[in-house]
Amino acid sequence: MKVAVIGATGLVGTKMLQVLAERNFPVTELIPVASAKSIGKEITFKGKQFKVVSVEDAIKQKPDVALFSAGGSTSLEQAPLFAAAGITVIDNSSAWRMDPTKKLVVPEVNADVLTADDKIIANPNCSTIQMVVALKPLHDAYKIKRVVVSTYQSVTGTGVKAVDQLFNERKGIDGPKVYPYTIDLNVIPQIDVFTENGYTKEEMKMILETKKIMGDDSIKVTATTVRIPVMGGHSESVNIEFLHDFDLSEVRELLAKSPGIVVVDDTANLKYPMPLDAHDKDEVFVGRLRRDESQDNTLNCWIVSDNLRKGAATNAVQIAEYLAANHLIGQAVEV
Repeated sequence: MKVAVIGATGLVGTKMLQVLAERNFPVTELIPVASAKSIGKEITFKGKQFKVVSVEDAIKQKPDVALFSAGGSTSLEQAPLFAAAGITVIDNSSAWRMDPTKKLVVPEVNADVLTADDKIIANPNCSTIQMVVALKPLHDAYKIKRVVVSTYQSVTGTGVKAVDQLFNERKGIDGPKVYPYTIDLNVIPQIDVFTENGYTKEEMKMILETKKIMGDDSIKVTATTVRIPVMGGHSESVNIEFLHDFDLSEVRELLAKSPGIVVVDDTANLKYPMPLDAHDKDEVFVGRLRRDESQDNTLNCWIVSDNLRKGAATNAVQIAEYLAANHLIGQAVEV
């Protein structure tokens, strides 16, 4: 299968290549695409060298699928060009997520909505992905009424410049800053820009995307998203109110047998999910499971996942795997 990766030299694009290789996606030909300054450079994939090409050249080569991780404006401009050529696009930016004509997909939750006609498929926000993977089996069992989530998000979610800022600050180097404040030894209760209602765009993404992915507008969601000086993944404190009561041991069993979830919930031995343990893993880790004793039918939990993998690259590759397994990726037409 011919696979194009747009934004191949970026943080997520590089991770996409790693995940494609690790999961043995059937890549017969890789077509790396990046900005004009990177055209002609070589990248290594499975021990072979591939030259970075332009968008136009990539479309001419008729890939079966194009994995996009090059920012919203690039996706808005270039994804339709691939789609018009019959190439299926899986886009990691926020550009298409809330477009009512586009599917927003987490394979463990709603892959069944996909058809061969879906030429632009949206990959959700990283913090939303890990949460809905855990919410889905619980919603099926107990019907979720309301979710209150606070996030503790890795600097890797902002990109390589944010990682550089953190380590520069740690070393006492005065370098470029992508955050309005120091991030080392600090937390910043702002991710993305503020909207008119006082919430940030990141918070509104979690609220709106959760409803769309779960296919249930009745679920009430409120979010506070926070940037913290860690690597490895995003963490979330999630409070879930259900319509029906639950048994804690049943909740653990339900989560443990659900695809993509690892339960780490052994407080007697101080076992709970942490970003360091989730780093470079594809699963969503769930722990600190306990009743909210202030309210009926309500569960508290802690959810951790590698935001560059399940929160971005892995989820996109899993969508491609589903499309391939179900023969929903067709050969591109002539341009």
